[in-house]
Amino acid sequence: MKKASVLSILFVVLLLAVAVIADAQQPNKVPRIGYLSPSVSTGRASTEAFRQGLRDLGYIEGKNIVIEWRANEGQLDRQRALAAELVRLKVEVIVAAGSGEIRAAKEATAAIPIIMVRGGDPIGSGFVASLARPGGNVTGLATLRPELSGKRLELLQEIIPRLLRVAVFASSRSADYALVLKEIELAAGVLGVKPQSLDILSPKDFETAFQAAVKGRADAVLFRVPSPILSDHRTEVAALAVKSRFPVIYEGVEEVEAGGLMSYGINNNDLFRRAATYVDKILKGAKPADLPVEQPKKFELVINLKAAKQIGLTIPPNVLVRADKVIK
Repeated sequence: MKKASVLSILFVVLLLAVAVIADAQQPNKVPRIGYLSPSVSTGRASTEAFRQGLRDLGYIEGKNIVIEWRANEGQLDRQRALAAELVRLKVEVIVAAGSGEIRAAKEATAAIPIIMVRGGDPIGSGFVASLARPGGNVTGLATLRPELSGKRLELLQEIIPRLLRVAVFASSRSADYALVLKEIELAAGVLGVKPQSLDILSPKDFETAFQAAVKGRADAVLFRVPSPILSDHRTEVAALAVKSRFPVIYEGVEEVEAGGLMSYGINNNDLFRRAATYVDKILKGAKPADLPVEQPKKFELVINLKAAKQIGLTIPPNVLVRADKVIK
């Protein structure tokens, strides 16, 4: 072999070696996750549960993963703009915490994987084709919200045996409003209860809704207002319930900790912790279309005995014994 040819081969080998070394020295790309929620500040327990889920899988925020936090903080008209912002940032995946956020993310992109958390009825809402095979760019965790509304009615009937009328506080600004009302009407029909739907569009509607419930001779209130409207007004709502002497059942423990009577719903922290497993699978190459939608595994009943005493209500022992947490 000619000397020139040998030198050429050695030169090529040297270039390849330098390229391999340079590539090895390049820092790995840090995944960027978009997190779209109603309120980061009032959902600290949920966001910390999500962070913990990531840590359990080896992801440390600011070290080997970046999270772009975005929250509308009660301004529902900002949902689409925030979703579009995450798309412009070219995040690898979007975690959408709530039906409105899921819809906004789905409208913003058909390419970036979306992990829904608290997805209500994802099939009825058009987020996925089926739970087993979502089919598009959305997967994650559903919450059975409409079905749980029926369970809450049953609990109200257990603590108020002569329950005839229930005021339903909900919001037409919620993405699954129609589904929730339909499920409540079906459950109310089975239980022989007459529902009175009161639309809550903003925090200023709470007081007028309680007044309307009194006028409608309601025996109790089923509270189904989304956190973007409720977030900073939980204590106010609890005080209005006491003033009106209404037993109120809520979705989340936060309302009961703020002075509300009782709540029955999904353990949100467990749900957000499990959302991290979807992030991990997506970052490792899984397609959202192939990842089945999971349903809740943990539910919790929380009762505030102090609130019960304030409205002169005695919680039956058979209900009290089933509570996961009792506030005295």
